[in-house]
Amino acid sequence: MSVRADAHGNATTVAGVEALEAYDRAVDDLLHFRAAVATSLDAALEADPGFAMGQVAQSYLGVLGTEPDDAAAARASLRTYLSSTTTSSLLPRERAHVAAAQALLAGDLTGGGTVLRELTREHPRDALALAVGHQIDFFTGDAVALRDRVGAALTAWSDDDPHRSLLLGMYAFGLEESGLYSRSQDVALEAVERDERDVWGVHAVAHTLEMQGRFVEGLGYLDGHAAGWQTGNFLSVHNWWHYCLYLLESGDVLRPLEIYDAVLHNAQSANVAMEMLDAAALLWRMLLEGEDQTARWSVLADAWDAKMVEPYYAFNDMHAVMSYLGAGRMADAERLVDARAAYVAEATDESVTNLTMTREVGLPVARALVAFAQGRYESTVAELMPIRYSLNRFGGSHAQRDAVQRTLVEAALRSGQHDLARSLLSERLGINPCSPYNWLKQAELFDRLGEAAAAAGARSQASTLRRSSQPS
Repeated sequence: MSVRADAHGNATTVAGVEALEAYDRAVDDLLHFRAAVATSLDAALEADPGFAMGQVAQSYLGVLGTEPDDAAAARASLRTYLSSTTTSSLLPRERAHVAAAQALLAGDLTGGGTVLRELTREHPRDALALAVGHQIDFFTGDAVALRDRVGAALTAWSDDDPHRSLLLGMYAFGLEESGLYSRSQDVALEAVERDERDVWGVHAVAHTLEMQGRFVEGLGYLDGHAAGWQTGNFLSVHNWWHYCLYLLESGDVLRPLEIYDAVLHNAQSANVAMEMLDAAALLWRMLLEGEDQTARWSVLADAWDAKMVEPYYAFNDMHAVMSYLGAGRMADAERLVDARAAYVAEATDESVTNLTMTREVGLPVARALVAFAQGRYESTVAELMPIRYSLNRFGGSHAQRDAVQRTLVEAALRSGQHDLARSLLSERLGINPCSPYNWLKQAELFDRLGEAAAAAGARSQASTLRRSSQPS
């Protein structure tokens, strides 16, 4: 073994150049969300089976997919490696990575994220630590950390570093989740201008425009950068989901379904949780507006079955419940809720982040969705109101969690809780007055109150906004 510097100048214990170069390719693949990251890591470990950074990077991949089977395999692999390795011979940075990987694979997302944050204070050019830590902040819904973990490292990256742009894409997403939309847009646009294959940067632009109701610009931006995001990366499905959200705001229902069938979920889909939740989130928004997509729901619900055997990530559980309800599988939705309630009642390891997520947010949301599907709208409101300001605790983005907020709005309207509906819609319009959805819901509220003129005015505003999306 010798100590060599990786592509970003970090001292690394490795057998030779071949393994280190493959590792550097893997980090570049990870930053670009390329599937080749797994192949690159395999090459690194084939060249040097005892390569610590290759082993921990492979462990991280087992966490980032939010799939329990992947995590179990990664846990076993890391355990085998550690049984034949003296960790005291590793460099302090490498030992910190091992500790972070162990924590994450044990289910302690918060603890693992903290280890990575402390590591990057001393090693701000550790791109693997930054990328993985950023994703953990996303999984735990920590907007401030999502922003400041990367922000704290940026000055260590020179302007001419080829990977600085990818850090800017990450930083832009943290800025957006923190509500700093103007700054986020500037940073994200710069990131993608520097590297058109920065799909996380494209994703940050999509989020920033979504949160401001700028669906016309969003469609134009994604169309204009199609070559950089539509194929060859793990985020293509998610960015197509954003495209569909823009279409729904413009009043187009048919095109999102075409995209759903072609990209989001079909017979050739890999059925990975991170893509299936996008499919469920799109169909649920349509369900709230009365669109019956039972056939699509049924196929999606079947795909969730194998992933719900054990509790792993409450955010995924929510989307599985949506799918069961959309498919008319009420008994299965209720069984999943009961299973997670038993998990919360019986589990004792409070270091497992998902236990807290499920107890505080996952279960109330799942119960609310079941109540909504059963027409018990007052119960939906009762479950969601106490947690509506803490939904971030089970991960995802503002845009993703908006499916839950819209469910609350719809339940308030359908249960006749007009004062609550008025306040919820007032909040939404104050933040995003460019959303046709918000104005249409305002019109629906006025209809229920018998205020025909006000309802007509709100619908007119929605129509004006939607006309702006049509070709002249």
